[in-house]
Amino acid sequence: MDPSRPFHRRTLLRGALAAGAGAVLVPTLLSGSARAYSWSRTLSQGATGADVTELQIRVAGWAADSPSHSLVGVDGSFGPATAAAVRRFQTAYGLGADAVVGPATQAKLNALEQADGSTAHFDFGEFTDRVSGTFAGGKLSSAATKENVRRAMYRLEALRKKLGDAPITVNSGFRSIAHNAEVGGASDSMHLYGTAADLDVPGVSNRTVYQKAETCGFSGLETYTADHQHVDSRADLGRAWWWQDGTV
Repeated sequence: MDPSRPFHRRTLLRGALAAGAGAVLVPTLLSGSARAYSWSRTLSQGATGADVTELQIRVAGWAADSPSHSLVGVDGSFGPATAAAVRRFQTAYGLGADAVVGPATQAKLNALEQADGSTAHFDFGEFTDRVSGTFAGGKLSSAATKENVRRAMYRLEALRKKLGDAPITVNSGFRSIAHNAEVGGASDSMHLYGTAADLDVPGVSNRTVYQKAETCGFSGLETYTADHQHVDSRADLGRAWWWQDGTV
């Protein structure tokens, strides 16, 4: 059994809900004001810069066509892996799959962003610690944790799309160290960093969720036989990949 896997179960979470309301070295601070990313140019393979970094965050969930230990590097350099992810994104949303990030692709990328920096189908409130209602008290600063959560949301948007736009319920996102201990979580659980989520997709089996998650750059997958489907991005923290059921 992987030492960093969560021991959390939905029954424990529900008990905690009554009590209350991701690693990046240089986190992006998010404001609550209305905003959409200001793409100032068309991007294509060979481009570099902060806008490429943001693009990579937003297409990270389109890392592969089939189960693969593949990641879209968030390094600000538009290489072949980024281009392939952009093509998959464009195909999924009915855009011309040319790996050129022009106005139409940029508009679709911005359509997935809410005013506070969260994404179209996921809110920050779904990921805050279930006791404090904040991103404080984990292994990282609140700002770094919130940025990890933001990045996880874009992978989850890709997963949702691959599941036929099936609504996804986040049963557990970030946990403070104190709350993680209360629910029996591992001492280095990925939930402590804002990089993990325990999911429920009504009408879709965990096995199917697991299979689709294998294409989304999730480097941590708990067994699909649990009462929820755990996904995380542990490789972003320098941890080894861990798919408990292997490739399904």
